[in-house]
Amino acid sequence: MPPPLPILQTQLAPGVIDLGLGNPPLSLLPLEMIRSAAQRALSQNDNSFLQYGAEQGDGYFRLALAEFLSKGYGFQVAPENLFTTTGISNGLDLLCTLFTEAGDTICVEEPSYFLALKIFADHRLRVVPIETDEEGLIIESLEEKLTRYRPRFLYTIPVHQNPSGRTLTETRRARLIELSRQFDFLVLADEVYQLLNYSGEPPKSFGAYSYIENIISLGSFSKILAPGLRLGWIQTHANIIKRLVTSGLLDSGGGLNPFTSAIIREVIESGDLERNVDELIETYRPRVALIDSLLREHLPAVTYSVPRGGYFFWVRLPEEMDAAELRNKAKVVKVDIRHGALFSSQNGLKNYMRLCFVFHEEKEIEEGIVRLKGCMEGNF
Repeated sequence: MPPPLPILQTQLAPGVIDLGLGNPPLSLLPLEMIRSAAQRALSQNDNSFLQYGAEQGDGYFRLALAEFLSKGYGFQVAPENLFTTTGISNGLDLLCTLFTEAGDTICVEEPSYFLALKIFADHRLRVVPIETDEEGLIIESLEEKLTRYRPRFLYTIPVHQNPSGRTLTETRRARLIELSRQFDFLVLADEVYQLLNYSGEPPKSFGAYSYIENIISLGSFSKILAPGLRLGWIQTHANIIKRLVTSGLLDSGGGLNPFTSAIIREVIESGDLERNVDELIETYRPRVALIDSLLREHLPAVTYSVPRGGYFFWVRLPEEMDAAELRNKAKVVKVDIRHGALFSSQNGLKNYMRLCFVFHEEKEIEEGIVRLKGCMEGNF
């Protein structure tokens, strides 16, 4: 018989512990919740979600989403400022299509989400890195680049950043918004981790500034419900919304993912989405403490900051150590990580690695760290 066809983007071989994989585990993807919501949606006589949808996204779905976000974000979200996407990657791609041309300059944090960098490469954009520290992007570094390059937009992950776990402070956010208006560039805020907080509350979502035309907040159900839904949103100014809904893509195909929107509307209105987020937080919170404890016990030579939310630890190895080489060694003992150079637009950060604490159970996480220790010490 031929080998089975792959059904997942990333499938692990038996016995492999992938500490770099930034996916939610199958055990926390709420099949019964989605099944019940689908049954409710499909049992109604209204079959309009099988038609080409409204370009901005189904109005009832956006109303339910606005109510959910208003509670989660702590400020009033208006449905007219929401645009339905098939996820943040789709939103970024559409924004690049509409607001940039090949050869344009953009700014990104250093480090940044490595798959977003691939989207920008697809659009042949010139990427200029902005230095970061424990408080997020460094404003002085941004100001210097703005004067030199006049970028079309800045891409930022302002809360529990991927990969660093850092959160942009209120003071720097305020200055960033001022600069976006002064230098006339867009701020594309990828806020996929905004609702996954394990200690303390983060600053307000950039969606709070949707009255400013330069500010665009992107959100997704991938981390708070299920990535296979391919459903997300953009929250922004009416003028940006107008440009999105009048694009050729939407004019041709109608609103994005109206079928799934109808099902997820049921999930939201039942209160299940809010309960699911609470369950994820309670599951992930102790894993942060676990990795912190394991790193201190087994890898005392590394340095890092304990994340307050999100998915990742950003770990600095000793200066002479190359994380890509460590990754190759670790694969021999069936462990994987993500090496720092992946997250650098300049092929830097070579002595960093990203570890994820959500995909594996506690015992697998501990075993993976122990195997990694052996690789770093040459005991394999």
